[in-house]
Amino acid sequence: MIKKIKSFLFENKSEKQTFLKNAFWLTGGTAVSRIVRAFMIIYAARILGTEGYGVFSYALSLAAFFTIFSDIGLSGLLTRELVQKPAEVGRYIATTLRIKFAFIVLGIAFTLLVAPWFIKIDAARSLLPIVALLLAFDSMRIFIFAITRSKNKMEIESGLSVLTDVFITVFGFVALFLLPDARWLAIAYTAGSGLGLFVAFFVIRRWTGDFFKEFDRSLVKPILSSAWPFAVMGLLGGFMINIDTIIIGWFRSAGELGLYGAVQRPIQVFYMIPGFINVSLFPLLSKFAHEKRNERTKAVLERAITGALAVALPLTIGGIIVGVPFIRLVFGAQYLESALTFQLLLLTLIPIFAGSIIGNAAFAYDRQKIFLASVGMGAAANVVLDLLLIPLYGIAGSAVATIIAQIISNGYVYAKFRQTVSVSVFPSLGKITLASFGMGIGVFGVMRAGWTIIPTIIFGVIVYTGLLFILKEPLLEVLGIRKNTRTDS
Repeated sequence: MIKKIKSFLFENKSEKQTFLKNAFWLTGGTAVSRIVRAFMIIYAARILGTEGYGVFSYALSLAAFFTIFSDIGLSGLLTRELVQKPAEVGRYIATTLRIKFAFIVLGIAFTLLVAPWFIKIDAARSLLPIVALLLAFDSMRIFIFAITRSKNKMEIESGLSVLTDVFITVFGFVALFLLPDARWLAIAYTAGSGLGLFVAFFVIRRWTGDFFKEFDRSLVKPILSSAWPFAVMGLLGGFMINIDTIIIGWFRSAGELGLYGAVQRPIQVFYMIPGFINVSLFPLLSKFAHEKRNERTKAVLERAITGALAVALPLTIGGIIVGVPFIRLVFGAQYLESALTFQLLLLTLIPIFAGSIIGNAAFAYDRQKIFLASVGMGAAANVVLDLLLIPLYGIAGSAVATIIAQIISNGYVYAKFRQTVSVSVFPSLGKITLASFGMGIGVFGVMRAGWTIIPTIIFGVIVYTGLLFILKEPLLEVLGIRKNTRTDS
């Protein structure tokens, strides 16, 4: 038994087993690492208060906005090239790594020179050099994961992610205990991330080749030519992610920034769920695209999107119902003003869960240019709506702008990619939708009866899973949870 478990968790034997193994490691590793870091984030939000935590979140968003060119899609591009051209691993890693270093240096310089002109909250200005370095460390670690992903070794990525978050959490707790302010929290974050990057380089050093000898100048132009759509996409995507915080900083107070930064944390954790699926599927989709196996891509994508929405729908419905007590439990009564914003942002889960999986497939098919129009439209809508709604409605207005922008952006990607692979998932969502609303009714009932939030959440999970079994949802067969029977057909 132990030998079988070890084989399943550490070896790649078939497409389905490899996907499930990778999904297991990414889901488990990210869950553990996020739980570990969540304790520190919650502690920081409570210790620093809405204003202090708002300054930290604001500086982090500004640095992220001005360092978005530090990757320009190189990580995803490297994974695809290593999967499709295994004989050229050393050349691609060495060349792409040098390009990566150059863009990181440019990103940090741009942040330090330009970002201060956009800051209206003085306390955040001194944090910029620290958080710029933090994001550079994070960017390099993601680049390293591109190599482990190409080899379907998500167990390595999982372990390194957990270890890095342990470093960040330990340093963060120490800093907050000794010197509770935003600057020392930023320093602790950066130190933990830097140590995690050092360990990651040490672990994957045998795969990187000779950084100096295998560099191939002739590959620079083809790599940049393939990556330029991602540079624009990265600009627009980073714009969409961070523009809300920046505009809130222009019109509202540091306290509101703290409220918005707090509720973004659980939402961003939820956004990572389709990422587990994406990373697990990407090597397979790249292979199918290279071999022109569109029917196989269609089947895999439809199951993946259905699975993602089977998580997004109950999360959205249940999260809206328990939103107020959830915010009180996690962040404290001082953050209750952000509960409505949290409930609104939950509505973005449905378009993002489905759209990110389709976008991942478009990348595998070298159709990344469709992102330019989609993210461009979404970013434009986001800015216009932010400027209209934030002065009037504050962070709730920003949440509404985000919902509309994500629907526009992800809807366009879905429509355009269907011209390449005719994916169709909506006919498969009937039972999942019914189970989600059934769960919502049950959760609402026990909340009205006076149940506390933890038993309520457990009850909701049990009810939702039970309804899927009763309705004989086919997705359970795909996951191996329910055996197929003749009555299911």
